[in-house]
Amino acid sequence: MAKLPIHIWPDPVLSTRADEVKVFDDALRTMVGDMFETMADARGIGLAANQVGILQRVLIVDLDPENDAAGDPELAEQLKEWGYEKPMVLINAEITSSHGKITWEEGCLSVPGVTEKVDRAESVTVKACDEFGKPFTLEAHGLFAVCIQHELDHLNGRVFVEYLSKLKRDLIKRRMIKAKAEHTVNETQTVSI
Repeated sequence: MAKLPIHIWPDPVLSTRADEVKVFDDALRTMVGDMFETMADARGIGLAANQVGILQRVLIVDLDPENDAAGDPELAEQLKEWGYEKPMVLINAEITSSHGKITWEEGCLSVPGVTEKVDRAESVTVKACDEFGKPFTLEAHGLFAVCIQHELDHLNGRVFVEYLSKLKRDLIKRRMIKAKAEHTVNETQTVSI
């Protein structure tokens, strides 16, 4: 497995709709493994393929990356209420129904250091395939539903900050561009020394 670079908004790949997966092979499963390694290293709970520059409709979710639920019955019960059982791969996922409304403070690995409140559906029914092409349907609630909606937005070329006012979006965009430029300068300086 390999750690993949995470693209930072407003990188154009994050505004591009990902393509449906048609081939479920070892290369796809390797990519999924790389995505899990990347997400764990970045300390995230969800990741969409286009965040790592791959325009395929693949997303992963792990709401318990540290396996805290094993020693915390309250957390284990909360995850169960949300419909979450284990780390998941959702390929070619599609929301078939949604209900309710929930406001959640969201962050994003592609918009580091920024969190904002976003309104989402409180529960969703999703049909998808696993990494072997086996179809399944699931119901997700709470944070699990929020995470799936957030990652599906990525696959549709949308980042959570696009739900914010133009003023907030523009401020965040300038901050991301500046941070990326400073990071590139630092990398260049390190290489040239």
